[in-house]
Amino acid sequence: MVNKSWKIIPRPLLETILNNHAQHHRVPQPLILHGPRGVGKTTLFLERLLKDWNKGPHITGYVDFAQSIKDHHPQHNNSYPWASWSSCDPPTLSNCKTQLETCLESMTQKGIQLGAITSSQIFSTLNKWHRLDTVLRRILLQNNSNTALKSRNAISKVSSSVLWDRAVFALSARSNAKEIDEILGLEEKGKSLSVEEASYFREAFVALRLAKEVITMQQGWRASAIAHLNRTGGFSRSLANSCTDWPCLLLELLSKAAEIDYFQPKLVINNIEVLKKAILVDDSMVSGPMYHDSLIWRIVALGANERCLPVMLATSDSYYSYQAYWDFGFPDIFISRENFGWAPQEAKMHMVNDYFSQSEWTVIIEVLGPNPRHLFELYALKQSSYYQKSADMHAQEHIHVFGSSNLLTMSLVILPLFSQVHIYIVQDSHSYITGCNVNMHSVNASYEIGEMKVVLEDKASTFEDIVDAYLAYLQVTVVNPAMDKALEFLQKFAKDAKSGKIPKDKLRFGSPWKHPSKLDNPTQCQQWAKLQLLDFVQSLINTEFGVNYLGDCSFEIFDDPCTVALLEVGLLYAQRDPSFIRPISIGIQRCLVRWLVQERMKMSLQNLLQFLWQRIIRGRSYRHLMLQVGYK
Repeated sequence: MVNKSWKIIPRPLLETILNNHAQHHRVPQPLILHGPRGVGKTTLFLERLLKDWNKGPHITGYVDFAQSIKDHHPQHNNSYPWASWSSCDPPTLSNCKTQLETCLESMTQKGIQLGAITSSQIFSTLNKWHRLDTVLRRILLQNNSNTALKSRNAISKVSSSVLWDRAVFALSARSNAKEIDEILGLEEKGKSLSVEEASYFREAFVALRLAKEVITMQQGWRASAIAHLNRTGGFSRSLANSCTDWPCLLLELLSKAAEIDYFQPKLVINNIEVLKKAILVDDSMVSGPMYHDSLIWRIVALGANERCLPVMLATSDSYYSYQAYWDFGFPDIFISRENFGWAPQEAKMHMVNDYFSQSEWTVIIEVLGPNPRHLFELYALKQSSYYQKSADMHAQEHIHVFGSSNLLTMSLVILPLFSQVHIYIVQDSHSYITGCNVNMHSVNASYEIGEMKVVLEDKASTFEDIVDAYLAYLQVTVVNPAMDKALEFLQKFAKDAKSGKIPKDKLRFGSPWKHPSKLDNPTQCQQWAKLQLLDFVQSLINTEFGVNYLGDCSFEIFDDPCTVALLEVGLLYAQRDPSFIRPISIGIQRCLVRWLVQERMKMSLQNLLQFLWQRIIRGRSYRHLMLQVGYK
């Protein structure tokens, strides 16, 4: 057994596809990279692609909407959750909006530095979508409060382009020239630039500030309408577009300025699904889902009408694998690239001998599958166990485990669980085991930050014990809390059905979920929800967790509230091609079976009879949507 640092393994085919898309300066469609959690989408961008996409003429903006979720992000010494972002406290929409706008503004400033974006381009692009006369007059009058009435009448008679030039000049007079020079790097270029050239760059930068001021003022005029929209829960495309005017203007400016081998901007948005769940803290903007839809729709429209800079959206939400394509128009409105991680044989080629033995790999592929994040976390546990064994029961070793800064590390603390082996893992973004105390039966270990210091006491710890402990961790910290969230979703469904909020076509005759509890008793409602979830998981087991939701072209399985609930909490994933609904990994699948067995073991006789009655009389059956015979 060798002690080898974990490394990022290239994905040549997927990297080539993304690189080919990124090499175009303008494209007709945005690209969505989607796939289950833990398959390496974020790692692919951060470790393999972004460095090369910021060389030479290329400049790439990277926005991670989950960055403000401090409890579940590597920027804050934590790791991404295994379940969906709905299980975390959502960020504020203002934070997400600021992240996006700051990134696009910095890219636009780079375009101004290169001379690719000018004041006249900013004016023409802004004037195409906005009436500027009134707002420019208002800005000029605010900046010159002592202007005589005669001058005001003169302002009202001039054209928009003249008003724009005057407003740029007025804003230049109020701006700090030294600050502008520092932002644009003109001090470094000072000796090689003439006065006219320097003023050309400054004018473009001031024009960008003026454009932002114009859009901010126009949005302020709609503040009352937006507040009313939020109170009534209605929909308005014009109000939604007003909230995305600034980022979309920047995208259009960057797209028009893009030039091969000179200025090729790109935008990568990670965890785009978080934007839908973002919450409002005031009534200055529309809701998160409306902002999300407006932003994506305008990116699509820009690409279809005029070509847009390459925009890549990365997500683990299966909504973007199929349903989003229909919601935004038609099945090919986005370029779809689905990533499922490694195939078993591919993973074996990279893992066996370097990280796991052949016998260990046989256990892993049977119990957990080839999910890269499972493999990494299991390797961390294995390393701790191996060095516990190799130190003659009471030795101390100093070892370097992981060499890549973006990978997650684990701190382990034993908690009481099923068979006295329950494990809780806290993860962070550093590349070393941190603050780790392990006590597995008679195994004790302590770790320090940086170099891993191990204190050992081991009587019997096999690789199977490590896998069992890791499954227990997944059960306690991932699957059980997610199933509790799913139960809450089903209880809400029952309340909505009782109040008439659920459409009748989703409560058709014969539906297993047609008869939720009609009493206001929360206990009975919870029992009904759990009964439905048990029935659903049992039906998935009967189909060997291979349901083809396009099998009969009816999408009937999406009417099932249990399907929606488990997709929402992130335990199931709806693939695009092939069109299967499956657990996000074999390890999670095994934990779902464990959950069913545990809940059935805890049932009283009455609840067991109710469950059997549900299965026999009203039980779900999705066997007609199973995979074809012989498919594995």
